[in-house]
Amino acid sequence: MNKLKLVSSLFALFVAMLVCSSQAQAQATRTWVSGVGDDANPCSRTAPCKTFAGAISKTAANGEISVLDPGGYGAVTITKSITINGYGQIAGVLAAGTNGVIVNAGANDKVVIKNVSFVGAGTGLDAIRFLAGNQLTVENVQISNFTGDGIDATLTNGGRLYVKDTNITSCGGSGVRMSTTTGVAIASLDNVRIENVPIGFQVAGGSSFATLQRCSIVSNTSSGILAATSPAVINVENSTIAFNNIGVNANVSGTTIRISGNGIYNNTQGVRFVAGAVVESDSSNKVAGNGSSQAPNSVIAKQ
Repeated sequence: MNKLKLVSSLFALFVAMLVCSSQAQAQATRTWVSGVGDDANPCSRTAPCKTFAGAISKTAANGEISVLDPGGYGAVTITKSITINGYGQIAGVLAAGTNGVIVNAGANDKVVIKNVSFVGAGTGLDAIRFLAGNQLTVENVQISNFTGDGIDATLTNGGRLYVKDTNITSCGGSGVRMSTTTGVAIASLDNVRIENVPIGFQVAGGSSFATLQRCSIVSNTSSGILAATSPAVINVENSTIAFNNIGVNANVSGTTIRISGNGIYNNTQGVRFVAGAVVESDSSNKVAGNGSSQAPNSVIAKQ
C-alpha cells in the first residue's frame, strides 16, 4: 500500500514537472502579432497571434512582442518586463470605452512601448496607465481622442517615466499626468508635442520630479505646465509653450518650476505662481505676446 502511494506521488510530481516545463517552453523571448493572426497560435513568426493580449501570455519576461503588418491589436494589461514594438507598421490600439495599456508590473520591471498608435475614438479612458513598475519608456507613440489622460502615471510606490518623440492630442484630461502615493516619481519628456488638452503636463501628487526638453506644449485650455502638488520640481528647457490659458503655472506653495531657453508666447498668462511657489529662470527665455505674465521670482544658479 505504501509502495502504491509512493508510486502515485512520484507520478503526480512527474506530471507536474511536465506541465511546468511545457508552460515554460510555450513562452518565447520574441513573439509576433498580425492582423490576420489567431490568439490560439504560438505567436511565432510563421504562426502569429492576433492581439497584444493574446501574445503577452506567450512572451517571456524581458521579451518583445513585434508587429508583422498593419492592424489594430487591442488593449492589454502588462504585469512584467516586456517590450511592445510596432516598428515599420501601423500598429494600432483602438481603445473605445476602455484604457489602451495598463502597466501594473513588479518593483524591478521595465516596460517599453514604442511605435504604436493609440486611438480613443472619443470614448476611450486613458491611453496609457502606469500604476506600478520600475520604469516605463514610451517612444514614437501617437495618442488621440481619449476622454482621460494621454499618459497617466498614478504610481503607488514611485517609478520612472520616459517619453520621447511622442504626440498627444485631443484628450479630456492631461497630456501627461504624474503622481505617487509613496516613494519618488521621476519623469523625462524629450521631443514631446502636447496640444488641445486641458493640461499639457502636470505633477499632481507626491514627491515628483520632471524634466521636459525640446517639447511643444501648445493650445491647451487650462495650463501648459502645471505644478499642482508640493514638493513638485519641474524643469523645462528649450521648449515652446504657446496659446495656452496659462503657460507655466506653479499653483501650490512649495512647488518649483525652472525655465531655461524656452519660447513662452501668446498665452493668456505666460507665467503664474502663487505665494510660496518658485519660478526660477536664467534669463534665457523669450516671453512675448502673452496677455500678462509674472516675472520669475528666483534665478537658476550658474556654476
